[in-house]
Amino acid sequence: MTTVVRVPEELSARVPAEQRGPGLERDAVRLLVSRGTAVSHHVFAELPRLLRAGDLLVVNTSPTLAAAVDGRVGHARVVVHFSTRGDDGRWAVELREPDGKGTTRARAGTRAGSEVRLPGGGRLFLEEPLSTRGERLWWARAAADVRGVLREHGRPIRYSYTDRDQPLSVYQTVFALPSADGAGSAEMPSAARPFTARLVAELVSRGVQFAPITLHTGVSSGEAHEPPYAERFAVPEASARLINNVKAGDGRVIAVGTTAVRAVESAAGSDGVVRAAAGWTELVVTPERGVRVVDGLLTGLHEPEASHLLMLEAVAGRPAVDRGYEEALRGLYLWHEFGDVHLILPEEDPHTEDCVSNSR
Repeated sequence: MTTVVRVPEELSARVPAEQRGPGLERDAVRLLVSRGTAVSHHVFAELPRLLRAGDLLVVNTSPTLAAAVDGRVGHARVVVHFSTRGDDGRWAVELREPDGKGTTRARAGTRAGSEVRLPGGGRLFLEEPLSTRGERLWWARAAADVRGVLREHGRPIRYSYTDRDQPLSVYQTVFALPSADGAGSAEMPSAARPFTARLVAELVSRGVQFAPITLHTGVSSGEAHEPPYAERFAVPEASARLINNVKAGDGRVIAVGTTAVRAVESAAGSDGVVRAAAGWTELVVTPERGVRVVDGLLTGLHEPEASHLLMLEAVAGRPAVDRGYEEALRGLYLWHEFGDVHLILPEEDPHTEDCVSNSR
């Protein structure tokens, strides 16, 4: 059982931080820090003094794709969310319907054999559900250059709590790198969004290290709160060595986002050693499974029913997660991909500021 609380609609971050006022940058979001059940309140620009020399941040280099494309099934308008390209060339897609407000809602009645007409004359043919869990995501065969369609006609996936469409650049993190094969994430690895080049340089100057990994995220479900599907990942040899060296010393391995946790833990053996790995991961990190590598986690604030909170419990324990979300609500933190962030550190942390419970 995960944390269950109601997030008021007014706490949804509707625009990025840099659009909320003159002179603001991405790092202007707030930062809630948890060490066990002790909490403190900061702004993200303070991150360098909350970490210490020898700490390691694991960051996801996956770029965000313009993965939403308008289409038609018969006479009905649909929006296709392109999630993941399979090894056989098919695409996992979700069909949604326009809600009249510039965003979309879940669409019922999708079935095998449906044909979707895409801009530019391309076609999608739905073949079978992605899994036995439900019929939200489908494997579809494309009579089109899908990546060309995304480049020409795609836009970032947007959900109803946001105010307006944003350019794709708003959804790219400072760590995003183009993939040689054009692959990327259907939805932004948003925990890294508040980083700026200046902040990264300051962290490096203070002795904080970075280990890049890649995990291409698929389309999530705000309605169903499903566990994640299989996703493509890669942990390079250099990053594996760096992580193992930090684990063998006094540093802490802190994942930037749940995607980084999934990738690193997928590359770790039962002995806790990380080895270079690439392919597909179906790992779901739960409290029962636990974590073998990650000591801490930087993550956004998302709906408490979402399955990734099981991962937070695996890293920090249920009392810490409950306390953190209680404080985030009490402190009116902003939620979702443009919102504030939560840094979960181990309880034993004498090198940083003392935390004061119930502080503001």
